[in-house]
Amino acid sequence: MKKLLLLFVILFGISAKAQIPGSSMHCGYDFTSYLVLHIHEQGNEDNIKNLKVTVVDSLGRDLINVNNMYSWSNANKPLEFSLNYKIDDNNKRLTEGATATKERWFFPFAKDNYLLSVANTFKADNFSVKVEDTTGTYKPVTIQLYAYNMYVLCSNESRDAAMKFGRKMNKPLEIVLEKQ
Repeated sequence: MKKLLLLFVILFGISAKAQIPGSSMHCGYDFTSYLVLHIHEQGNEDNIKNLKVTVVDSLGRDLINVNNMYSWSNANKPLEFSLNYKIDDNNKRLTEGATATKERWFFPFAKDNYLLSVANTFKADNFSVKVEDTTGTYKPVTIQLYAYNMYVLCSNESRDAAMKFGRKMNKPLEIVLEKQ
């Protein structure tokens, strides 16, 4: 009976510690990372709108999110980037040109850039990003991805401290397009 009581106290203690803020808090982006792209032309920092931006494999084929293997959304569809957008006071998407008193980016870390939600287990080093302009103004380009291109939004202090050396984390991948 003493052993059972001791086991209960130990398990209760571990469970209670997990409820203390800071010990094992979860954030809204758990198990999710983002790829953020700043796509512009030389000499102009404005993002080029209405591009088709997809993740491709080593053969240049669109990467299909089979059974949510690569991303928690858009199962069985190609991994395609979208532009971040602004929301209003009521957290509703603002239409192009509309304004609101408290307008802000839906994904504040991405600002006015292209983004794609991927699982934390996404092996970025195995894939590339293909950028195509459907209007034909810009040349298509394919850029290799790397693990450091991913925005890992939920991390702990020890991991952050270990990452202070090397490339800066959570910085958009910059892609400069040339006109045809």
